[in-house]
Order: sequence, then structure tokens, then C-alpha cells
Amino acid sequence: MRCGTRIVRNGDTQTAVRDLCGEPSDVQTRSILRRPSFERNGRIFFYGDSVVEIPIEVWTYNFGPYKLMRRVRFIDGLVDEIETLGYGYRADNQ
Repeated sequence: MRCGTRIVRNGDTQTAVRDLCGEPSDVQTRSILRRPSFERNGRIFFYGDSVVEIPIEVWTYNFGPYKLMRRVRFIDGLVDEIETLGYGYRADNQ
């Protein structure tokens, strides 16, 4: 995702995205339950029978009516997915 001349990539932190793109126009929070896992050599391995709660935040950026909006999903504080939405809208600050 491009914010001006700067680029946001998968794996970036929430702080880095906020520094590059500013405050999002909308933030949604929720969580998911997952089995504990680790990655080795590109493969994901699960262990144990328990589940852990993983926080998820979805930030929506409205860059105005002449640019496409973006939805950024953070899992455990890191960018996991960037989705392109339709054109933005003019935000009235009244």
C-alpha cells in the first residue's frame, strides 16, 4: 500500500503504518482463537491442544474521493493483509 511516496508492507507494525499513513478513518477490533504454532523453513507447525486468543484490528484509510480506500488487517500487531476498496469520500469536518 502506498501512502504518498512511502510503502506499507505485510509484516509492518501498527506504529510504522501510523507513522507512514497517519490516523485511519475507522478502526475495528476483535479477536480469534488459534492453536499455538511456530514457523520453520516456511512450514507452520501446531502444538498443544489449547487455543490462544489473538487480537485483530482492521484499519480503514480514506484518502479522499479521487483515490481508492484501503483496509489493513493487523494480526497480533503486524500487517497481515491489505485490501483495496472503492473510491473514498470527502470527509466533512463539521
